[in-house]
Amino acid sequence: ITTTGATVLVGLDQLPRSLLFYRQQLQWLGGLGIIVLVVAFLPLLGVGGMQLYKAEISGPMKDNRLSGRISETAKLLWLVYAGLTLLCAFLFKLEGMSWFDAVGHAFATLATGGFSTHDASFGYFNSPTMEMTAVVFMLLGATPMALHYLALREFSLRAYLLSSEFKFFMLLVIVLYVLMVVTMLFDMPRIGWLHDFRWALFNLVSFITTTGFSVTDHTTWPYFLPVLLITTALIGGCAGSTSGGLKNVRLLLLTRQGLNEIRRLVHPHAEFVVKMGGRAIEPSVISAVWAFFSAYVFVFVLIFFAMMMTGLDMVSAYGAAIATLTSLGPGLGTVASNFASVGNGTLIVSIVAMILGRLEIFTVLVLFLPMFWRR
Repeated sequence: ITTTGATVLVGLDQLPRSLLFYRQQLQWLGGLGIIVLVVAFLPLLGVGGMQLYKAEISGPMKDNRLSGRISETAKLLWLVYAGLTLLCAFLFKLEGMSWFDAVGHAFATLATGGFSTHDASFGYFNSPTMEMTAVVFMLLGATPMALHYLALREFSLRAYLLSSEFKFFMLLVIVLYVLMVVTMLFDMPRIGWLHDFRWALFNLVSFITTTGFSVTDHTTWPYFLPVLLITTALIGGCAGSTSGGLKNVRLLLLTRQGLNEIRRLVHPHAEFVVKMGGRAIEPSVISAVWAFFSAYVFVFVLIFFAMMMTGLDMVSAYGAAIATLTSLGPGLGTVASNFASVGNGTLIVSIVAMILGRLEIFTVLVLFLPMFWRR
């Protein structure tokens, strides 16, 4: 339901189809539920994510919401989400999947969940066309659903081109992809350039969107690549998408704020304003984002040490902490593919981390404040 994709089940190819479909459908509903939560609830808590997202849209796109009512907005996003899922399933079917696999993997792709109906995940199909289709729809799942709606309504790519968060996200993917390809070409045993390009792109998109699909064992890649891959999940996708992680809009804002602080050292009396979407971001929103970033790092460190206390080695604990807090799924070491071999203590910590990460931390922590219940 958190779309994490971490599982203790093995032997998926032998499990009943009813159980497999339930798993796939559950994460699809979880992905949709997060969109509704972000649109309808998080702005009331003032944690910064949705306010930034609305500021991004409201500049060139007129209205802060797609509709005047939150319920209407949720319905519009649901239609976009369901429509993209149907299109993804249809394309998977055309490319050779059975209807069962096509629908199941479409659920997992748009929800950026990563569950598969096979133990080998997407590598089971060994199809470049299916993998590239999955790459496109994983990126669509990690893009704000409202951008898709605006693009469809205007029948134009203008919404994407005017979104600084989306452009930042795509630039980040391109830069990381080039870095991975260069490293693989120079350091991996010669298996062919096309395989390098294909596997690097699929795994990068899968990890940075926090989907968690795999086509090959990423832990066998050279040097820093396994750590780089899983660390990209900390960034995640865009605000208002089904993806987990910190979100690119927060990273972009913190980067711009950091650059302003450097400029202020040179010009101490100058006034610098952080802008997104052509509009200035209020100081309260910037403070909220810094608070969220601090809380996220603090919770990550706590989970990391808690994982080690349950018996995991340092590499596995690092991978498990990221995999659960960011809703990624696969990690490193003993949790590289699943959590079947870990103890109950690790599973309990993982459950807490998955809930905290998927509900954006503050949403859970605020429930423990007496003032929240008095309100």
